[in-house]
Amino acid sequence: MIACTTTTLPSGLRLVAVEMPHLHSAEIAVYIKCGGRNDPAGKAGLSHFLEHMLFRGTAEHPTTLELEVAFEAIGGSVNATTDEESTCYFSRVHPDHVDTGLSLFSSLLLRPTLPDLEVEQRIVIEEALDDINDKGEEINPHNLASRLLWRDHPLGCPTVGYLESIRSFTAADLKRHLERYYVPGNAVIVVAGAIDPATAFRAGERHFGSWSGGAAPAGEPVVAAQDAPQRLLVKDADSQVHLQTAFRGFSRSDRRLMALRMIRRILCGGGASRLHLELREQLGLVYSVDAHIAAYAETGAFAIELSTAPENLPEAASRVLAATARLANEPLPPAELERVRQGYIFDLEYSRDSTYEMGARYGWGELMDQVRSIEEDRMEVAAVTAEEIRAVARELFAPAALNLVAVGPWKAADRRRLDALLADYRTKFPGASAP
Repeated sequence: MIACTTTTLPSGLRLVAVEMPHLHSAEIAVYIKCGGRNDPAGKAGLSHFLEHMLFRGTAEHPTTLELEVAFEAIGGSVNATTDEESTCYFSRVHPDHVDTGLSLFSSLLLRPTLPDLEVEQRIVIEEALDDINDKGEEINPHNLASRLLWRDHPLGCPTVGYLESIRSFTAADLKRHLERYYVPGNAVIVVAGAIDPATAFRAGERHFGSWSGGAAPAGEPVVAAQDAPQRLLVKDADSQVHLQTAFRGFSRSDRRLMALRMIRRILCGGGASRLHLELREQLGLVYSVDAHIAAYAETGAFAIELSTAPENLPEAASRVLAATARLANEPLPPAELERVRQGYIFDLEYSRDSTYEMGARYGWGELMDQVRSIEEDRMEVAAVTAEEIRAVARELFAPAALNLVAVGPWKAADRRRLDALLADYRTKFPGASAP
């Protein structure tokens, strides 16, 4: 039996405890509502870089090594991740050492010393170079699709930043960003696992009760709309072409998200999914094909991604667009809907065994005002109909929402064929509009 309890400290810091008594571990995660979209103009990647810098040392643990050793001593391995709207610091710990774990996170977040800035810049530049070719051009299809989707907005910039922005970061930039966004009202701490909520809350108040700060600045809203298909092709010396077909999607509070999750599973949700069967098993065009959903405060995206030999690019793109059009225009067989529905329900049940997933469900959910129990998700997915999926697909896959990115050794003839595909795709959605 999983139970979630939440309390709020006078500072505005929210503490969440998720009891999972059937387990033998615990997970501590600190969520901060600060991501790539909060980076100042000209400082793309600052939120991600600050996340890295907090691990360089703290008042109590002056070096990265000392901090890592302290977490290992309680059964942990601390890590962090930064996305477009949030940063998460997390570690599994032994349930007997939750108090010590919260003390370490308090040191990490409240008393960082931010040393060795130049060393960390070199490290993060190496990370950024993974997305750049020998001409200095961006070759990460996700980053390129984001640029098309959210042009001239921080969401359209890579979370890691650009080489020039990373080199520009100063200690003053870091301290200013820390003071603006790392404030208690902009954070949630979640402890999930074999824990006692009252004990966890007392430890949280003991180690974070002194945290202070005002309200964090609001992020720049997305106001630009897309009214026509877009495509971007980048030449790169590779053995394959990397194709991303991204559609402007829905916000994280949109009622259509559950149907969208079903659409992802229908198209790319495993060995029996439509695109896996067609592109891999039947045609041998790809090794794998996947899809992901991005849902932000006021916008979102749905992207299908694959890699294929250069000579297969036009056909692979054609098959992907045909699959989205078919889902939007043809009835979904009842057996297929029930299969993907049941798979989703099984995954909900499996998540009960993961402290990380339960921490994200209730911790990130609290941060974004999106707390949902497994039972609520189960009831919602049970209510999704084939007609609803078709209606959502018609909105999502409308031509005006389409963004196609190809990176690799494509040829001029491929560009012409892709342009013809986009023009033909318009004819499959008479009267449809973008979300």
